[in-house]
Amino acid sequence: MIIRSSKELKEQYHNLDSGDIFLGVLTFKHLKQSVLIDLLERGVLCFPSALSQTLNHSKAAQVIVLEKWMLPHTFVITRRVDLIDIINKYNRLGIASVITKEDHLHCGYGIRKWDTIETVYSFMALSESSYPFVIQPFLENFTDVRVIVAGDYVEAYVRHNPNNFRMNVSMGGKNYPYEANKDMEKFCRVVMEQGKFPYAHMDLLITDNGEYYLSEIALNGGIKGARISRKELDQKKHEVIENLAAISLTVS
Repeated sequence: MIIRSSKELKEQYHNLDSGDIFLGVLTFKHLKQSVLIDLLERGVLCFPSALSQTLNHSKAAQVIVLEKWMLPHTFVITRRVDLIDIINKYNRLGIASVITKEDHLHCGYGIRKWDTIETVYSFMALSESSYPFVIQPFLENFTDVRVIVAGDYVEAYVRHNPNNFRMNVSMGGKNYPYEANKDMEKFCRVVMEQGKFPYAHMDLLITDNGEYYLSEIALNGGIKGARISRKELDQKKHEVIENLAAISLTVS
């Protein structure tokens, strides 16, 4: 059985069994993780994968799984003792200004810059509810590139804001095309494979010496600045997961 909508999933939920397939992103508000675990335990295949859907909603989870491809010294802070440990590490390394990313908050609204990590600690002493969050060194000079990958389709564009370190277009950033070379595409596809993303919107930080670092990855995201339309992109994404479902049925 192949389920192609959340409505159908809810109607057929208790009839699902090993080998059945769900195509789409879960819409169970506040219960997505529990439902994904249940589907995995029952042997129901999900496209996009359960892992990609979990990472899609959590910046902290992305660091746990994809830290290898991120800016060095990027960490997840889950409690006060973690922050104390990172204070020691950053001070030893001479890292002063830092960035924090609030979990589950998108479009640049949860990104904050701090002159020192001690300021972060002082704030967190009065805000226990802000855990978990991501922390990393503040990178002064870099190129912010949004890359869209869906099957054979790859497109990239730069996001730039001279008046704000947040490069998001929604924060006033401008955009212009960027040529995604083979090295960049390979980098993106390796990250996607690790996170089991069938397609992705990826934000990369490119340093002055040409190093690529993953900032964030999502199943869906803004495309303002892209050549492709939302309708065309959604169709390509649909084709990707339909092909994955067909392959799974053939293998089984």
